[in-house]
Amino acid sequence: MDGIKPSWVSWLNHFKMSGDSWKCKKSYFSFKGSSSCGSNQDRTDFDVRMAVTLEEAPWLGWILVKALVRFAFMVANNLVAIPSYLCYIIVLLPLRLLDSKRYWYLEGMMYKWLLGMVASWGWYAGYTVMEWGEDIKTISEDEAVMLVNHQATGDVCTLMMCLQDKGLVVAQMMWLMDHIFKYTNFGIVSLVHGDFFIRQGKSHRDQQLLLLKKHLENNYRSRDRKWIVLFPEGGFLRKRRETSQSFAKKNNLPFLTHVTLPRVGATKIILRALVARQENGSPAGGDAKELDNKSKGLQWIIDTTIAYPKAEPIDIQTWILGYRKPAVIHVHYRIFPVKDVPLETDDLSDWLYQRFIEKEDLLSHFYETGAFPPPKGHKEAVSREMTLSNMWIFLIQSFAFLSGYMWYNIFQYFYHCLF
Repeated sequence: MDGIKPSWVSWLNHFKMSGDSWKCKKSYFSFKGSSSCGSNQDRTDFDVRMAVTLEEAPWLGWILVKALVRFAFMVANNLVAIPSYLCYIIVLLPLRLLDSKRYWYLEGMMYKWLLGMVASWGWYAGYTVMEWGEDIKTISEDEAVMLVNHQATGDVCTLMMCLQDKGLVVAQMMWLMDHIFKYTNFGIVSLVHGDFFIRQGKSHRDQQLLLLKKHLENNYRSRDRKWIVLFPEGGFLRKRRETSQSFAKKNNLPFLTHVTLPRVGATKIILRALVARQENGSPAGGDAKELDNKSKGLQWIIDTTIAYPKAEPIDIQTWILGYRKPAVIHVHYRIFPVKDVPLETDDLSDWLYQRFIEKEDLLSHFYETGAFPPPKGHKEAVSREMTLSNMWIFLIQSFAFLSGYMWYNIFQYFYHCLF
């Protein structure tokens, strides 16, 4: 039941139910002989409060119709965009042999457009992003890894939106996500693009880290990837909080509420595989000079903190159906040069723990004040509203539907020629 609590809360807000009526509802549906609501008069009052009035009926109908229309559009969007992407990829395969860099550039642009379509679903539902902290546009052409706190499936959609205006970052990005996403409608696209699906659990951990190392060696440089998105907590906040707090208690670590203690394995593999080394063996990142004919390697760690209004995360169902009221999602960035990050396991664990302890403080301040704290040496924190271009959304959606129509006619033509 914990997994659906946020959705119930949002629906309860829509129906304007009071706290007492919700308690009665729980008692009513428990099917016990006695009710905590008390007398028959209380039950009558409860029935009255639960009834949808004539004034609320049109509003409820509008919410339902809007959700159905949005769902239908999402299905149509997927039916034309994803097959078209795959058809273009197949047609471009000869280019992969002749000019691999150009091939992956074109694939990356189509990948970015697909993620832009997902971002547009939330944008037109009124879910927007406010950015805080350092401006990550300044390092958009460098290699970086984003360490993000994980609360719900909407975190991925939020990142798809807020990174759209960061140059070619989305096109050259590699995601590390739970293996269950492999079996979604977008899984085939992520497989082609070269994202990595990681299986959770102690029994799979060592094997998955070896597979991640091999995946980075085979796909990161060869596909001209620049950024990696990683959720170090290894799962949603509501699922891991109790386990994390228990671990913290046993190991004399801080008690965290808004985040969980991160797992270090994937971060260690990424840093060791992608951080370039100078001649003296130290990491060459941040302001280090580029060695002749060699990649600078991974240069930056972007500590990314996502905060939702009233600490109520948005899930992907809400993002698609849009039944929750418009909301502003807040994203805070801090940039660390990779040369300042320790690579040894124990030191890296301490460094990661400290970042998530700081995330806890950031989120506590946000939920208390509605804003992130200002950076050191500043009196006020400055926020930046992230926007999507309506014209750009119209163009990529038009391209998707026109492509779908074109491929449909091509296949129909060959079908009639063969049969």
